[in-house]
Amino acid sequence: MAYTDIFYTVENGVARMTINRPEKHNAFRLQTLAELTDAFEKAEVDGGVGVAVLTGAGEKAFCSGGDVGMEQAFTPASGRALVRADMKLAAAMRAFGKPIIARVNGWCIGSGNCLNLLCDLSIAAEDARLGQIGPQVGSIPTWISTQVLPYLVGPKKAREIVFLCRQYTAREAEAMGWINKAVPRDKLDEEVNAWCQRILELSPQSLRIAKMNMNYFEDLTYPALVHGMEMLALTYGSEEALEGMNAFLEKRKTNFGRFRK
Repeated sequence: MAYTDIFYTVENGVARMTINRPEKHNAFRLQTLAELTDAFEKAEVDGGVGVAVLTGAGEKAFCSGGDVGMEQAFTPASGRALVRADMKLAAAMRAFGKPIIARVNGWCIGSGNCLNLLCDLSIAAEDARLGQIGPQVGSIPTWISTQVLPYLVGPKKAREIVFLCRQYTAREAEAMGWINKAVPRDKLDEEVNAWCQRILELSPQSLRIAKMNMNYFEDLTYPALVHGMEMLALTYGSEEALEGMNAFLEKRKTNFGRFRK
C-alpha cells in the first residue's frame, strides 16, 4: 500500500508510524486508518522490529480524532465503514506482539485519545493536552475509551472525562495513570528513544507473552466495544449529531437544549 496520510519508517529495530495531516491537527479519515492498519500489520511480521512508536506530524497535535468534516456526511450505513476501519485498526494494534509507545506531542483529543489508549505505553510533552470530546460534538467515545478509561483512571474519573469533555494537562494525565510520563517538550524524543532502547534489550518472546496476558481483562470488554460502535454508527446523520458537528465546524456554541424538550 502506498501511504499518503502517514509516514512509516523502520530504523534500528524501531517502527515509527506518524500521522501526516498536520493541517487537520492530524485528524484521521478512512484512508489514515487503513494506512495505520497496514503499517502495524507490516511491522508485526518484520522480525527486525522490536517496538513501535505512534505519533503525529508537527508540534501541535498527536491526533485530534476523527475528521469532523468526514463524519458530518455520514449516515448510519456509511458510518459503519468508519466503524469497521476503527475496529480493524484496534485489532491490529491489540494483536501487535511488540510494545507500542504513544509519543504524545500535542493535542490528544477525542478519538486521538482512543489511539493513545490503544498503545501500551504513553509518553507526552508537558504542554500536550488530553481529553474526550464526543458529547460536545454529538458523538460518543465508544471506540476503546468507554471501555479502557475506567480501568486506567477509575470509574468516577472516567465519567468526568467523558461527561464533561474537559481537557487535561499531561502532568494531570500522568498523575491519573492515563499516561506513563510527561516530560519537557525538548526531552520528548530523548525519553521515547530511551524507552525504545530499553525494550530492545529485553526478550521479545517474553514481551509478547506479557503483552497478550496483560491484555486479557481489557479484551473481555470486546462485546461492549462491538455494541458501542454499532450504537455510534446509528447516530450518524441524526439531527442531534449534526447539531454538534455543524457547531464545531461553524465555530459556534451548540444548542443541544432543544433536544431535551
